[in-house]
Amino acid sequence: MAKYHYTQCGLPNVWLDGLTTTTTDDGEELTMIPAVKRLHKALAEAIIARPGSLSGAELRFLRTEMRKTQANLAPLVSKDVQTIGRWERGETAIDRNADAVIRLLVAEALALTMPRVEDVARNAAATEDRVVVYTVDGSDPTNLRVAA
Repeated sequence: MAKYHYTQCGLPNVWLDGLTTTTTDDGEELTMIPAVKRLHKALAEAIIARPGSLSGAELRFLRTEMRKTQANLAPLVSKDVQTIGRWERGETAIDRNADAVIRLLVAEALALTMPRVEDVARNAAATEDRVVVYTVDGSDPTNLRVAA
């Protein structure tokens, strides 16, 4: 079982634990990632549940998982497309109200357990600015657990 730095999702801070690796005839190690859709859904749920502002990479990941473009998302949070782009590039902080709305939109779009509005507002307003590392136990693809 190996620990794998999963950067393909666009987030720099996701590690998958308990995955099986194989070695090719050329000596290259390959890691199988089962249930990628389920994995991304579990990551989205962990992101929207954590306290602190969404990072630009998290916003881009969530927007992509909702299958929205920046232009699709902008009117939903009463912002222009350039603002969404600046948020995703980390040039400006995400507005707290927009952060809360985005979390609720993600829960609805991905059919996640709908969080309480009070919890979403509190999480979006939290001032925690630490880098979160998401470690996913991938040993059972039917029961992915994310630890942040």
